Amino acid sequence: MASDSKIALFIDGANLYATAKALGFDIDYRRLLKEFRSRGVLLRAYYYTAVIEDQEYTSIRPLIDWLDYNGYAVVTKAAKEFIDVSGRRKVKGNMDIELAVDAMELAEHVEQIVLFAGDGDFRSLVASPWSRRFRASRQ
Repeated sequence: MASDSKIALFIDGANLYATAKALGFDIDYRRLLKEFRSRGVLLRAYYYTAVIEDQEYTSIRPLIDWLDYNGYAVVTKAAKEFIDVSGRRKVKGNMDIELAVDAMELAEHVEQIVLFAGDGDFRSLVASPWSRRFRASRQ
């Protein structure tokens, strides 16, 4: 039975993907939306990821398009490419600040914020005075 509690999901796409891959499972994003819609009023489900803009096709593009079409608010920014000291091509695209700012801005409109990350990058956000009105738990 759904309550009238307003919920927002914030998904750090790259870290959630890496964690799921390391644990050997896939994320069912349709089921994820359904689950949180059953728990209350899902105001927003954000998915944050960096993309390489100059490539016509990237492996993440079908997922981004599917998420966007199926009710997620997809937030992207251009990834930066560089060559590391050993000569390997690396891609960097951190979305932590964007996610944290969006969470803080939406906080006054929701009772529950659910953060999917996979690393400890958001410890300061969860420990901040701003977040004290929310229940924090690690899964």
